Amino acid sequence: MSKQFTANDVKEHSTPEKVGGEALWHKFETHTRQGLYIIIDNDVYEMGGFVDEHPGGAKILKRVGGKDASKQFWKYHNESVLKKYQARLKIGELKESAKL
Repeated sequence: MSKQFTANDVKEHSTPEKVGGEALWHKFETHTRQGLYIIIDNDVYEMGGFVDEHPGGAKILKRVGGKDASKQFWKYHNESVLKKYQARLKIGELKESAKL
């Protein structure tokens, strides 16, 4: 079974902090976890390791970090792009009560 996330869980993974010239994405808790989460069609993706690889640039991913990026994703991508990266980047899905 896939890990379940709330919209707030995803939202908490969208804050950039500059450390030594590098942008780190993390969740503020008792421990630090890197991650830039986005939602596409109620699935949650961890994009932190993909930011520098994104052909459209890091700025676009940072703009939608912690949010539902479905509309923006489908505007510029087709299903083959999602299939190509899904196994590598998908970390779970929204809980039924959290679906937007």
